[in-house]
Amino acid sequence: MNFQTLIQKLIEYFKGVKTETRRINWLTKEQTIEYTVIVIVITLIVAAYLGGLDFIFTRIISRIIMPH
Repeated sequence: MNFQTLIQKLIEYFKGVKTETRRINWLTKEQTIEYTVIVIVITLIVAAYLGGLDFIFTRIISRIIMPH
């Protein structure tokens, strides 16, 4: 493949990229905020759940290893 062919293929590629980006259905500002809040809330719930399990299992293991 020579340099001229490479340049031609790159130009075609970027024209295709430009065409495809026009076809994207972008979210509105409200949708972006709504989905961001949903992700944050779910992340906090999962973090609390896993933190709770970690706390419980740590207590159980510490009582098994070092009983009073």
